[in-house]
Amino acid sequence: MGHGKQGGHGGHDHGAMIADFLRRFWICLALSVPVVLLSMMFRDLTGYTLDFPFRNGVVLVLASIIYGYGGWPFLTGMIGELRNRQLGMMTLVAVAITTAYVYSVVVSVGWLSGMDFFFELATLIDIMLLGHYFEMKSVAGASHSLELIVQMLPSDAHKVNGDTISDVNVTSLAIGDVVLVRPGERIPTDGEVVEGDSAVNESMLTGESVPVQKALRDTVIAGAVNGEGSLKIKVTHRGEDSYLNKVVKLVEEAQNAKSQTQTLADRAAGWLTIVSLSVGLITLVTWLWLGKDVAFAVERMVTVMVTACPHALGVAIPLVVAISTAISAQKGLLIRNRTAFEEARKITAMVFDKTGTLTEGEFGVTRVKVLSADMDETTLLGMTAALEQQSQHPIAQGIVREAQKRKLDLPSISNFQSITGKGVTATVNGKSVVVVSPGYLKEKEIKLPPDATGSDAETVIFVLINDQLMGYVALADRIRDDSKEAVRRLQESGIKVYMATGDNQKVADTVAKELGLDGVFAEVLPDEKVTIVKDLQAKGQFVAMTGDGVNDAPALAQANVGIAVGSGTDVAAETADIILVNSKPTDITNLVDFGKATYRKMIQNLFWATGYNVIAVPLAAGVLYPNFVLSPALGAVLMSASTVIVALNAQLLKRSLNPKQE
Repeated sequence: MGHGKQGGHGGHDHGAMIADFLRRFWICLALSVPVVLLSMMFRDLTGYTLDFPFRNGVVLVLASIIYGYGGWPFLTGMIGELRNRQLGMMTLVAVAITTAYVYSVVVSVGWLSGMDFFFELATLIDIMLLGHYFEMKSVAGASHSLELIVQMLPSDAHKVNGDTISDVNVTSLAIGDVVLVRPGERIPTDGEVVEGDSAVNESMLTGESVPVQKALRDTVIAGAVNGEGSLKIKVTHRGEDSYLNKVVKLVEEAQNAKSQTQTLADRAAGWLTIVSLSVGLITLVTWLWLGKDVAFAVERMVTVMVTACPHALGVAIPLVVAISTAISAQKGLLIRNRTAFEEARKITAMVFDKTGTLTEGEFGVTRVKVLSADMDETTLLGMTAALEQQSQHPIAQGIVREAQKRKLDLPSISNFQSITGKGVTATVNGKSVVVVSPGYLKEKEIKLPPDATGSDAETVIFVLINDQLMGYVALADRIRDDSKEAVRRLQESGIKVYMATGDNQKVADTVAKELGLDGVFAEVLPDEKVTIVKDLQAKGQFVAMTGDGVNDAPALAQANVGIAVGSGTDVAAETADIILVNSKPTDITNLVDFGKATYRKMIQNLFWATGYNVIAVPLAAGVLYPNFVLSPALGAVLMSASTVIVALNAQLLKRSLNPKQE
């Protein structure tokens, strides 16, 4: 509670606040030395007295400075909490130190007989300031991962003007400018490759550990590290709109957003404050009623209030949130909805969209079959690609990609024509070449070769030269390499895995069989996916929907956890709770694991923060008196220690999340 949520995450304000607490601590510590040496408590403990005229006056002045200067953050914090009608940690500390100070002043000026509390007051404020300093350092450390992401953006770029290259500030770049990225340099801006090719390492941005090959017309992300080749890049997004800035904004929003667990912690801290104030007053009244002097009763009350500070409770959740969101972002998981992320542990049914999620979303050549002795595979594929390079159809592009992969020289073509709904035709080296679907063969009454029907998941196109069937090329939307492992891991976690696709039943069944899915829904329109999610929910399932952020928006919104996949550098998947930067299915299993680990760490922290109070508060109230009495200073030490332990426990989350790199 209190200041734990102020100052954003790691910004200048937060840094200034940390420095301010440390400065107040050192000044108050220096002033505390004479206060302790001149106090009645020190005299009673050591039997040594430093006496001189106005001794009490000097102690009173020094203690007043410590109370005013050292206690200022707590007193102003209390005013803020009272204004918001949300009592918390600051109120408790402020009431405790004010009670101790006022009582000590009254004793010091002789209006009450007894022992003053200046010794306890000084040490208490010192410990509270130091405890706050350590807590704030921990919070700042938690958002350090986010700062690392921000630091990945280079400040300068090599701008290309015709034949000259000049170094300019990244902020001065405009859309359409061309920049040069030399080997080993960070890419300064989101853009499109206009010259060169190179492997680019995007692991800090997308979680994709393998460098990605980039060539002409490929998109690149600011902050990624260029490999061995030089690239010329045309700027497509300026600073504010860059992928990296969107990620940072999203992570900051997620870190500042409240989840149900955070709200629970806030409520618990609020109640603990009320309980602590009540128990403090009851302690005071009880000891006075039992005949103890005012000094003893006030000391017990102050100790209860300080010991019971819901400090650890205030930091328990925000720290875990800050760490988990920043690390998840580095692993290619962008969290837009905190509660959904924490509830990933409850998922019982996972519905995948097929194309682009479980499969690669683009057709790849699976077989090239030659049916004539006058033809070889290379020539057949080269001719087919020469005709298909005119087309934007996914199948045509799949054939062209295969030819490029095999580095084939494509023959020149003439008289290119499209045969509506059937294929294409052109003249190659004086011969008439036709690339068509099976329907064209049936129409011309040409017999299909026996193995040309292939598997149900394949699409086959045929090549005819001068009306003679020369061969065929089979293509399929290939299943992703890690889909099988992802399905297996999800099923091992007790999650049922379903697939919903617009493809026909045969193709869907083939993919489902290969992956061992629990169920499949085929020939489904995007808006019908909502019904599938609702039906599963009606059966008591906690459903996660994984799909395209645009097409599957209604289903993503309906699901308990909506995961947008394949959004790549487009971070604006509005209806999704979580965005996967890569389309890797194993990232989804990581998401479930991350969600479980994060929730586990939150519960551990809540347990520690509240459990400590259950033991420490009765001791502070004096239940073991006269055998054991907890002093206010020791109570403050314990309270600070519990906060530091909670902070360290949150940092351990990094260990449990980091080994899960793919």
